[in-house]
Amino acid sequence: MFLALIVVVIGRAIAIATPLSIAIIGLAVLMLITYGLGSYLSRQAEVTVSGVGTPTLTGMSAGVWLLTLSTEWAVLVWLIPEAAYLVFALSFLYLYLLRRRWGILAVLVAVGAAIVALGMHDGWSVAAVIGPLLGAGVAILIGLGYQSLTREAAEREMLMTELMATRDQLAETERTAGALAERARLAREIHDTVAQGLSSIQMLLHAAERADPDRAGIQHIRLARDTAAANLADTRAFIRELLPVALTDRRLAGALRRLAETQWSSDELDVQVRVSDALELPMQVQSALLRITQGAMANVLQHARARTVIIAVAVDADSVELTVADDGVGFDTATVRADRAVGASDSFGLTAIRERVDQFGGTLTVEASEGRGTRLTVVLSTEEPT
Repeated sequence: MFLALIVVVIGRAIAIATPLSIAIIGLAVLMLITYGLGSYLSRQAEVTVSGVGTPTLTGMSAGVWLLTLSTEWAVLVWLIPEAAYLVFALSFLYLYLLRRRWGILAVLVAVGAAIVALGMHDGWSVAAVIGPLLGAGVAILIGLGYQSLTREAAEREMLMTELMATRDQLAETERTAGALAERARLAREIHDTVAQGLSSIQMLLHAAERADPDRAGIQHIRLARDTAAANLADTRAFIRELLPVALTDRRLAGALRRLAETQWSSDELDVQVRVSDALELPMQVQSALLRITQGAMANVLQHARARTVIIAVAVDADSVELTVADDGVGFDTATVRADRAVGASDSFGLTAIRERVDQFGGTLTVEASEGRGTRLTVVLSTEEPT
């Protein structure tokens, strides 16, 4: 459009020969060169810097370019009235490269200049005023629509980036959870088979040694007992390495207190752990409760803005109940359920907790209200899942 309008101006200057025709043609060509140079530099910057179709001729360079182009146009429109139509093309540049408020202001100023120039050249008329105003209105509407589409595309790209990062994080979490579950299973199997067998062999050899310490070959029995004891120690070391780090002492209460003291508590948050040190649970159940508590505390630290959190574990005949309650800002559970029903929920922490609870055939209850804190309750069977 810019090129076509420049050609119209040059053609008009040639058709109606005046003493100013040479100056008009030269200025029109200069304006075309200025426009092409700015466009070329902007495209080169796009390719080398971003690789996508976003304008990188911004800031000071864009201001200098627009000022130069506008000055040339102002002189040209003073020389020939047909140059006033170039205001339509310039309007798109102003809206594209300047901020919204300054872009609209530049368009209005340029349109005012075009109307004054047409009035001075051809006399004042309604058409000379309405035409440029309508063109400016169309340019502003198209420019604002383009800006809205650009903003929406940028937001969509950002959302897609976040979704991809979240997907990778969830996949990594699932891989980690699977690895931990497999390590716990291996630890349990080694403890129940190899470790128990070595312990029995050691006791039997020790009994044989005590029964007849002077018998022939007693040194072989002692060697076998020592070998069994060494292998048993190695096996127990393997078991400790396979177990979650926080549960190496086989006590959930101690692990939760250590995490509360080292990672969760702060000057702004008091974490109270109400779990008995005498609590006896299968290792896999303890590991699940630990991971669920870590997930719940991650949500508290990130979203709740709480002052106090209470972590409690209670055991009855065949189940264990974990409660994590905070006095934070809470949330609307109805909204979360509705979002989850349509697949729009971003409560990834609760989703991960729910999936872990489902693996153990347990139940998860979340009680919350805005401004009144949140209470998360998990009930699991004390029998290890098969």
